[in-house]
Amino acid sequence: MKVTGLDQERMLAAIPLFRNLPDAALKMLGRILQTRDFQRGETIFNEGSESTGFYIVLKGRVKVYKLSTEGKEQILHFAGPDELLAAVSAFSGTPYPAHADALEKTRLLYFPRKEFLELIRSEPSVVMNMMANLAMRLQHFTRMIEDLSLKEVPGRLAAYLLYMCEQRSCGTSIIIDIPKGQLASLLGTIPETLSRILRKMSEQGIIKVKGRTVTLLNKSRLHEIIHGDRPGL
Repeated sequence: MKVTGLDQERMLAAIPLFRNLPDAALKMLGRILQTRDFQRGETIFNEGSESTGFYIVLKGRVKVYKLSTEGKEQILHFAGPDELLAAVSAFSGTPYPAHADALEKTRLLYFPRKEFLELIRSEPSVVMNMMANLAMRLQHFTRMIEDLSLKEVPGRLAAYLLYMCEQRSCGTSIIIDIPKGQLASLLGTIPETLSRILRKMSEQGIIKVKGRTVTLLNKSRLHEIIHGDRPGL
């Protein structure tokens, strides 16, 4: 479905990736973009399939994951509004490197690869603006990947909570809007271990858990846990 209407350029300008682009560039983007809607659990793309374009999440959430040869799922990322999906594959022309499913009713902006490459040849400001934004996002992801791969589970959880709080500009409280099993998979652990660490952090007054809401009571302590100072956890 094509996006139409007078608000189209305003919608694009509000997306961080395209912020500060000239009106001419926004108009050109508007001519090629499409909106695609997915229901909860619906597949957006599969690992190894041909990359025909890239996506930006307009609303909803997307699970990006890989499957082992035994069928075990390893979650790589949960993408929310304004986040990119499959941009590297689209630029390079390589297959999608992972699977992506909608976690809930989700609307995506889709940019076909061929048309987008033609656009940036005539309007290089688009790709220059994207590169600046992608560089900043890469710094965030590099830090998060390091925290989630090189640290013990308490450090991974602490890093995740602080990262989500920063991303959502939430102050001190965040809503964990994914099942505990999926969060455990993202952190490279099992639900029982995750529950135990959450309970310990709550008992020590570091966080407060009420339903799906986690309030960060002591961010300094969370930073200490990230760096390995975690007695009792």
